Amino acid sequence: MGLCAAAPAPAQGPGLSFYGFRAGVSLTATDAQVRLLLGAGLSCQRSKADPRLQECRATVADPVANTPVSIWLAAIDSLTGVVTVSATLPTADFVRWREEIEGVYGPRPATVKGKQGMVQWIVGTQMLRLTWRAGSGRMETSVSIVDGPVLDGWSLGEGASPRIAKPRPPG
Repeated sequence: MGLCAAAPAPAQGPGLSFYGFRAGVSLTATDAQVRLLLGAGLSCQRSKADPRLQECRATVADPVANTPVSIWLAAIDSLTGVVTVSATLPTADFVRWREEIEGVYGPRPATVKGKQGMVQWIVGTQMLRLTWRAGSGRMETSVSIVDGPVLDGWSLGEGASPRIAKPRPPG
């Protein structure tokens, strides 16, 4: 199974995927994907400021390189809004990840500044972004999938005033 292989599609359409993860699907479906890859589920924490928001994490092994791969996601009302898959990869494995994505979604020109690069795909209301930072023979790599409607639907609720993060005091 390829890294961009199909996973259960959200109700609004097929969407973008990587490692079988999709944004816009239920947290339960995402947890099932982690269990399939890892044998254990996601570790999630609810936000104290907004209990509808959960941050979840897991670490799995890349099926080819056996490199640790971190999974991070933000779920709003039990729907994944953002899913990020990241790892420090040998250059050859970074190339494999990129070729897998381009093989499914088509080639795109990269934006490169120094040792950092980025390329993104947009399908419907979703975005998949591959980012990297070159090191000596290794690439800090992440693939993020974002679902616009899930993020757009996140509000503070009726009558709630917006919360603005206050800067931390120096020190």
